[in-house]
Amino acid sequence: MRMIVRQWIAPVMAFAIGIGAAAAQPLPARPITMVVPFPAGGPTDVLARILAEHMRGSLGQTVIVENVAGVGGATGSGRVARAAPDGTQLIFSHMATHVILPATTQLNYDVTRDFEPVALVADTPQGIIGKASLPARNLAELTAWLKQNPGKATMGSIGVAGPSDVSAIFFQQKTGTSFQLVPYRGGAPLLQDLVGGQIDLGLFLVPAFLEQMRAGQIRGYAVLAKRRMAAAPDLPTIEEAGGPELTSTVWHALWAPKGTPKETVAALNAAVVKALDDPAVQKRFADLGQDIWPREQRTPEALAAHHKAEIDKWWPIIKAANIKASN
Repeated sequence: MRMIVRQWIAPVMAFAIGIGAAAAQPLPARPITMVVPFPAGGPTDVLARILAEHMRGSLGQTVIVENVAGVGGATGSGRVARAAPDGTQLIFSHMATHVILPATTQLNYDVTRDFEPVALVADTPQGIIGKASLPARNLAELTAWLKQNPGKATMGSIGVAGPSDVSAIFFQQKTGTSFQLVPYRGGAPLLQDLVGGQIDLGLFLVPAFLEQMRAGQIRGYAVLAKRRMAAAPDLPTIEEAGGPELTSTVWHALWAPKGTPKETVAALNAAVVKALDDPAVQKRFADLGQDIWPREQRTPEALAAHHKAEIDKWWPIIKAANIKASN
């Protein structure tokens, strides 16, 4: 009898242990897809691939980056918002899709309710630049010149209802200036026209124009951030340059579908934090002009708080200016 009981208990215990071990696993034993809602080769795609490469090692699982572009990032974001909340579908994107897009476009998902924050990853400020022949040598002189010539200057921005477009409108409100906004499909044609003198000013991501600024082909006036960029230490912050308090950065982050278990979010967050602590990853990000968020700002709670603060800041500005996306 005793032998029979032992024979019955042993497999039951093994089965129970197996169930417990499976339940303790924070992620399913399946590939993780990190969706980038923009075309391959862009800044967001490059950052995602660097991050995914490191996360594969620390998680011990396949992490695939998939580009799902369309409707300004809404196609990819919407797919993840509707995905199963098991940690195998993630969205890696930035403030354009999670702050600006929902204020300028009718979406079939809610960025404030349909995503679980995982971690803030990188931050890149925008900057104000001008053609080399402008008479203004600094931001104070530029502001004065714009006020003396209301509505005459032209400023290039990337797209309509994008971060640079919205920031340019914010700059006008803060400084009491007015100028004509000229939308461009990308930074390369904007810079080409600025170097050639076809437009007067530009406002977009700092790393994109450093080469031309250092070569003296354009003027750099200010970076729209609280601190100077490591990649451009000679470019003052807007407040250092005598301008108003105006920060405008394109921050990248990682989200999971709403309802993803806390232990799954914690495992993903730990993998992101570990990646961003790696000196090799830090160098690759720095080479791209990306500032990594401090460790204390990489928690899910910090991302949730920052996301809310950005929405509270930008949505009233966007709606007051009646900015609409043109997708």
